[in-house]
Amino acid sequence: MSTYRQILYQIVFGTKNHSNTLSETGLENMYKYIWGIFRKKKCFLYRIGGTENHIHIVSDLHPSIALSDLIKDIKLATSDWIKINGIFRMFDGWQDGYGAFTYTIREKERLIQYVKNQKEHHQKETFQEEFRRLLIEHGIEFDEKYLF
Repeated sequence: MSTYRQILYQIVFGTKNHSNTLSETGLENMYKYIWGIFRKKKCFLYRIGGTENHIHIVSDLHPSIALSDLIKDIKLATSDWIKINGIFRMFDGWQDGYGAFTYTIREKERLIQYVKNQKEHHQKETFQEEFRRLLIEHGIEFDEKYLF
């Protein structure tokens, strides 16, 4: 029998100290680089987007890939890539943690549009407000002192 699964993730993580170090001009190239990481690991990336201090990834992971390993690999590889290519001169690394939220396949298009419209979305809500809201919406308990 084959293995069947469907797990749609929204992965969210920010820059170290939530610094605004990801310039819009370099984001597309970084997104393409991350897309390559997903392809290499046989994971499917539906959409990636973000702002100057965080990114969102909508994806489906290959069954052999652990979420925490994938995120660690993305952070390490992009940090090296950013430094080697000098894309974001003020970039000092990624935050230690991340958020990963699951969705049903029926929510895929809405989620893709949400990530696609990050720039407009963050004219109304800060990254901190957004992340707190996502934690609450998904019933994840958290301590404010460790949040930011």
